[in-house]
Amino acid sequence: MDSIKQIWEEVEEKLVKIKESFAKNPFEMAEFERGVHAQFNRLERDFIKQTLEEKDDQIRGSLKRLDNWVIVRQDTKKLLALSGPIVFKKTLFKNKTDGHSEYLIDKILGIESHERITEASKAQILEEAVQTSYRRGGDAACVSEDKVSKETVKDILHTLRFPEEKKADSKKTVDYLYIDADEDHISLQFKEHKGDLEIGENHWKNNCVLGKIVYVYEGIEPDSPKSKRCHLKNPHYFCGVYDGDDNAKLWDAVYNYIDDNYDVNKITNIYLNADGGGWISAGKKRIDGITTVLDGFHMQKYLLKITGHLLDSADDARTKLIDIIYSGKKAKFRSEIKNIASYSESESRQKKIMEAGDYILNNWEAARIRVIGKDAVKGCSAEGHVSHILSDRMSSRPHGWSRIGADKMCRLRAYYKNGGDMLELVRYQKEEPVAAGAEYSQILSSSEILSSERNKHGLVGKYYDQMNQSLSLQTKEKLYFNSQIWTL
Repeated sequence: MDSIKQIWEEVEEKLVKIKESFAKNPFEMAEFERGVHAQFNRLERDFIKQTLEEKDDQIRGSLKRLDNWVIVRQDTKKLLALSGPIVFKKTLFKNKTDGHSEYLIDKILGIESHERITEASKAQILEEAVQTSYRRGGDAACVSEDKVSKETVKDILHTLRFPEEKKADSKKTVDYLYIDADEDHISLQFKEHKGDLEIGENHWKNNCVLGKIVYVYEGIEPDSPKSKRCHLKNPHYFCGVYDGDDNAKLWDAVYNYIDDNYDVNKITNIYLNADGGGWISAGKKRIDGITTVLDGFHMQKYLLKITGHLLDSADDARTKLIDIIYSGKKAKFRSEIKNIASYSESESRQKKIMEAGDYILNNWEAARIRVIGKDAVKGCSAEGHVSHILSDRMSSRPHGWSRIGADKMCRLRAYYKNGGDMLELVRYQKEEPVAAGAEYSQILSSSEILSSERNKHGLVGKYYDQMNQSLSLQTKEKLYFNSQIWTL
């Protein structure tokens, strides 16, 4: 408590001077605000510094520590925290049994030897980088001028591992479930290393990779009872760069999510809204009971390609084509496409019309379901979600990614949009710590620790009885930390 008072008295003295200066120059509101902000940041850093050093001193003075560790020396550690750089002293200890040296304060706190940034700052970096850029992510690491470089942010991203999807406590029962799927075209600077991009037959670099997005939701509902704006009900996103065999992993993850969170046997139908791409069609085969629906955006896109040259007759031609799709007369649709193409004098234009017609023919049943428009069939929002979830960060502005960077950012975007906690993600990167007291047959309670200390140290133990009856906050704090020291 004395150390806290000392820190506060020093800050208070500075605040009084800042307040006095403001009284003399009340028009300098910005300077006053900045001065107050800086002093409270200093208070935060000094408080953390002293707390860490107190815990290190507690380890040094622990009688339990003497059983296994001896002091080697005291060093200085610098950590970049939210409030700025924190420089504190810590003790290096040597193990009596095997002779290896270790900073026990780091071991208890879960700080690895190479770490220079706190978990809270890393979480803040990811929180910003997933929305804007590596540079702004580095700037967000702390409020001081000590920033993190873009390269460091990139390294943090590239090494991310993502946890498995959490299972629901109880499975939901729904009549219908919806899956939308699409992709974003992301530009690469390189795949694995600089200079490894291949040159295609058109003499252009093959510098594009597909960032895929699949999301599952329970339907669409209005933002409010009278609102015309709607939102997806309980959406869950899956994103990443999945090539070749990895495509199966994406769809398996989607299926596992559905199976873990919904009573599949009670779902009447699962509708897949998509553009009919190969990777999406392949995914359909991995999930039973899916009905594919051609999304409205691509259907209208190709109908416009077919009829665009007809000028004022285009609307009538599109209506006729939709009626043919509704009736299910595939041969008649093919014949009508040829007839429409004949009105174009350009061979290249005719070829594009026929290709657009083939697209609908190749997705005939999915197009029919879209046109028939059963009550359970919902509009597809995949294009908007590609823009909002992926393109907004990955490709709407000039960016150059590596393949691993693109994949990790896509996954991070999905994690973020699913409401993932960045601090939990940062902590997930480390090996799961051994539970305190796991080396013993049972977890030691504070009373058992006090009893053991009393029995072990004879006369000293009589003071523990009084402490146990009425523990101060300071004593409780030391006691809690002692339970960690016992695991060393």
